[in-house]
Amino acid sequence: MRTLLGTMRTAVVEAWSNRRSFWVQASAMILNDAAWVAFWGLFFHKIGQVRGWRSDQVMLMFAILATVTGISMGLLSNARKLGQLVADGQLDAVLTLPVDPLAYLLVRRVDTALLGDLAFGPVLFAVAAHPTPQRTVLYVLGALTGSAVFVSFVVMLGSVTMVAGGRGEQADLGFQALLILASYPLDVFGGLTKLMMFTVIPAAFLTGVPVHLVDHFRWATLAAMLGVAVGSMLLAGVVFRAGLRRYRSGALWTRA
Repeated sequence: MRTLLGTMRTAVVEAWSNRRSFWVQASAMILNDAAWVAFWGLFFHKIGQVRGWRSDQVMLMFAILATVTGISMGLLSNARKLGQLVADGQLDAVLTLPVDPLAYLLVRRVDTALLGDLAFGPVLFAVAAHPTPQRTVLYVLGALTGSAVFVSFVVMLGSVTMVAGGRGEQADLGFQALLILASYPLDVFGGLTKLMMFTVIPAAFLTGVPVHLVDHFRWATLAAMLGVAVGSMLLAGVVFRAGLRRYRSGALWTRA
């Protein structure tokens, strides 16, 4: 654990070393998020509600989504790039280290731009989501469980590269699908699409279920979210190790 914390600290220091680039990228993402939230604010000002979703619930949804994206793709940016690392043979050097290779890969890189999401999400929650001590705790739990599901999903798809080849295109497609579906109120969808969001593409556990938990707390919902998050992480670990057994070296020794 100490090694992984040291690795993450190094990744953050590397991102911070070029401070001008750091602030430009993070600020650009914050402005992008603000523009998106302003659009939805104007939309709900005109429309009122969409299938029972009010403006404040959508703001809560975006606060959770921004925080989830900042944690899962900002702090653990290699999760999305696992297929590329495998295709480029950069996994070879990691396998020689006395640490868990998946955990090391996840903490090794920081995406500076998406750290803007991590800064924007809590601010939006504080300003527009009626924070109370209970709602704040549930918001943090929802963001952490959503991040676990997000990272696990793209790691599983990226691990397929070790068996099927390619450069992790399936992980990029899964990332985009998950992000798009999670960017809209859950009740906008119905039928097979909604069923898919609870199973094959678990976008409901990134925003829809956490929003419901914060607004209408139930122990059963919390238990389901924690169960899905833990189950996703265990399954991602199993899929990664299964892929590792089929992995053939890219014979490229470099830093991953």
